[in-house]
Amino acid sequence: MSAAIVLAAVLGGGVLLIARRIFSRGSSFKMLRYPSGTMRGKTVIITGANSGIGKATAAELLKLQARVIMACRDQQRAEEAAQEIRQEAGPDQGEAVIKLLDLASLKSVQNFCEEIIKEEPRIDVLINNAGIYQCPYTKTEEGFEMQFGVNHLGHFLLTHLLLDLLKKSAPSRIIVVSSKLYKYGEINFDDLNSEQSYNKAFAYSRSKLANLLFTCELAKRLEETGVTVNALTPGIVRTNLGRHVHISLLAKPLFHLASWAFFKSPLEGAQTSIYLACSPDVEGVQGKCFANCKEEDLLPKATDEEVARKLWDISEVMVGITK
Repeated sequence: MSAAIVLAAVLGGGVLLIARRIFSRGSSFKMLRYPSGTMRGKTVIITGANSGIGKATAAELLKLQARVIMACRDQQRAEEAAQEIRQEAGPDQGEAVIKLLDLASLKSVQNFCEEIIKEEPRIDVLINNAGIYQCPYTKTEEGFEMQFGVNHLGHFLLTHLLLDLLKKSAPSRIIVVSSKLYKYGEINFDDLNSEQSYNKAFAYSRSKLANLLFTCELAKRLEETGVTVNALTPGIVRTNLGRHVHISLLAKPLFHLASWAFFKSPLEGAQTSIYLACSPDVEGVQGKCFANCKEEDLLPKATDEEVARKLWDISEVMVGITK
């Protein structure tokens, strides 16, 4: 039985790889190329920069000579990632700095921001990249459902506390990493904390919809400040984000082959983050969402101004900005 399964996985993987070569060429996009000093003198904060899209983004911006602040919750993993991207970046690189940040703790967010404001004279780009995906029902330090707490509320408070420094650093940019799975989410104001019921897939989609509504409302509040905010959906990327998703032992070989055949690499997934951080094409662009370095249309529920305003007001109360 096991030999048959392995054989099926290998054959299936071969078919997938061939299919990718046939069908993916036309839909692929070129890797971005910028002059090596494009980000010289600029400071970029990236949450979740020790793995996946965040790490790939950090590596590319380091090559462009940015000062990259890797905001991570695990010191050891952050140090390992920093060492790897420094080696990859070559001799003419910027500076990689590690700062501890746990988005599941509002106190940690506050401590991080206090340290940044004290030590950093400017922030040119803030990339709200970190996220947690379809985890079992757990709560943040303050008792919020984990996916909503980390993916939305943690970044909401982070952005709020750094906003004055971003304004002083203008022109500056805020980048919000969302997901196309927002399409399956709904904002239930009667149960934002999933206390009545919990579906891990729905909870993730809701948090990603919240990211887009946050971008919508923040864009209105940033008019005439010199600070822009835009969102992006990176697509399906090979990262450890799906570590909480259960895949049967029998299906794992074929799934891994499929991921290599059809999923984006972290570097490919990071291209739109890099584009929004670097490109002069988006200078002054406000409140949009991008995919594959192009503006994309969103469903009406992701740009509903009334819902966005209400979610903002409630989020302020939840994180303690207002009572």
